[in-house]
Amino acid sequence: MVVVLGMAILGAVLGALTARKRNGSGADMAQYAAGYGIAFALVGLVISLILVRLV
Repeated sequence: MVVVLGMAILGAVLGALTARKRNGSGADMAQYAAGYGIAFALVGLVISLILVRLV
């Protein structure tokens, strides 16, 4: 579960930085952070499941 949480945080940071780069408002940054965080958490979940199956 550490992988999932780490990926979610990484996604949220990257999402906020992407919105800031595109001159978005605070609401834009929050929305991008949420979207990227969810997407990265799902990728982290898949990675975590693969690692558990292999070990």
